[in-house]
Amino acid sequence: MPDSRISEIGAKLIAMDRSHHTPMAVPPVALVGISGYGQVLLTQLLKLAAGGELQLAAAVVINASEEAARCAQLQRDGTRLYTSAVLVGPQGLIGRYRKLHLFLNEKGFFQPGDAGLPVFDIGFCRLGLLICFDWIFPEAWRVLALKGADVVCHPSNLVLPGLAQRGVPVHALMNRIYVVTGNRVGTEGNLTYTGQSLVADPLGDVLVQASPTGEEAGIAEADVALARNKQVTPRNDVLADRRPEEYGGLCTP
Repeated sequence: MPDSRISEIGAKLIAMDRSHHTPMAVPPVALVGISGYGQVLLTQLLKLAAGGELQLAAAVVINASEEAARCAQLQRDGTRLYTSAVLVGPQGLIGRYRKLHLFLNEKGFFQPGDAGLPVFDIGFCRLGLLICFDWIFPEAWRVLALKGADVVCHPSNLVLPGLAQRGVPVHALMNRIYVVTGNRVGTEGNLTYTGQSLVADPLGDVLVQASPTGEEAGIAEADVALARNKQVTPRNDVLADRRPEEYGGLCTP
């Protein structure tokens, strides 16, 4: 994708999907596809950030070259390879997330993430990252919420029809957070990607949703204060009312 296409959007946050497609743009949270993987992707993001053309970018890199991996310290750890998301801002690399839950044949190539579920304070909000199949695990969403995430960016190559698109807004509701899912469209080999990239708000409402097959752009407004209000009634708070002493089974392998 040309640099100008990204700078035209003028969003504070850009969550890349893992293809060359552009599902939507939703300032201050935007989903933008970018052509290229590894060194090309990281170099372009860092260049745009350094030039002030974007304030923040989140991207998934699944085929980083060894040089790119060293640059961002994100994929290769000795002989171990990870699917990773990187968060980039004007000062360069802000942080990374290694995908915890591997899908299907990914288990033959990658190691599951071992760096936890980080949350990054980027000034105007606090941001968490998940990747693709991570969506189905409620524990990951709750940990990010407990760590103070206002927004979770979720770049994806989803292929199971309609599942994540129904589940993600529920995670947004249950944790009272914004979720930005950027999903691929089109077909590659025997895989057809399900598109329908979306932004869901802390009430579980879908603010913007793309089509299953086309490249689209959309705009939605987000109020961070809504994500920081965890009350569902005057006497109930989705985080404060938890009973962690009764949830021991969640930590049982």
